[in-house]
Amino acid sequence: MGRREALRRLSGLDPETWGAADASFPVRIPRTWFDRIDPDDPGDPIGRQALPDAAELVPAADDRVDPVGDAACSPVPWVVCKHPDRVLLLLTKRCHLYCRYCFRRNHKPGERQDPGPEALEKALDWCARSGARELILSGGDPLAVRDEQLFKVLDRLRHIPVVRIHTRAPITAPERITDALVAGLKERGPVWVVVHANHARELTPPVLAALARLVDAGVPVLNQSVLLAGVNDDVDTLAELSEALVSARVYPYYLHHPDHASGNAHFRVDPRRGVALHRALARRVSGIALPTYIVDLPDGSGKIPVERALAEGRLGIL
Repeated sequence: MGRREALRRLSGLDPETWGAADASFPVRIPRTWFDRIDPDDPGDPIGRQALPDAAELVPAADDRVDPVGDAACSPVPWVVCKHPDRVLLLLTKRCHLYCRYCFRRNHKPGERQDPGPEALEKALDWCARSGARELILSGGDPLAVRDEQLFKVLDRLRHIPVVRIHTRAPITAPERITDALVAGLKERGPVWVVVHANHARELTPPVLAALARLVDAGVPVLNQSVLLAGVNDDVDTLAELSEALVSARVYPYYLHHPDHASGNAHFRVDPRRGVALHRALARRVSGIALPTYIVDLPDGSGKIPVERALAEGRLGIL
């Protein structure tokens, strides 16, 4: 979706805000996502996730360049290792949709968006020698790369017992989930796909069909959401999403407390309010529909439940 057409179709958009936001963190919206936005609702939760907002240009005192502590846990470029049994490989910095709350907003225009051949080889070699039992492919979005590149990486690291692909593509670009991709993942299993939906309106018929293609092929699918102010920070919305995911045979795995990335302060929810919402959700949905409410701490120690982080006084480091 081009800037000119978006500005024409959504009268509330400000071209100067779009330009300033795009210069800081790219504005990229697939047409399939844009068509879900309600043009008559300035607070539309689908639009809020993708459209630039003047609020993202205002720095907050508690912004962090590296909000989840990845830099200190990166032994070589494009690799993050926070736990001895898991290794995360960043295949690309590209995405189909650049979510405005993204915790990896340190992506700058003009910088390399994919590892070059030497950098990729070094990253693959480190992963191969890591001793990890789980390989996590992330980004950006690992499904923003071609099947050929994705399968090459999976084949190179096939000795790692379990693979997770963390991707928003089935939600933002469901046409990416082709029969060829699904067949390739099935052949290289066990591969788990972890998707990212924040609102039930994201689960359109093409999205549900893409998820079904994966599940029908025996590829387990989990979902991670982010608790976002103005998007899903009420129990009715969270319950509707969880129930829709379970109906689609997708397990609601995590509900993330928003990370303190530069430019996303207007999406943040007070953690005590988040805990209250999660407790209310637990009274509304079954166990298989209840995600774990977690926070990824900025010291690089990884994810822990928000209630535990509050009890231990660890959210003060945010």
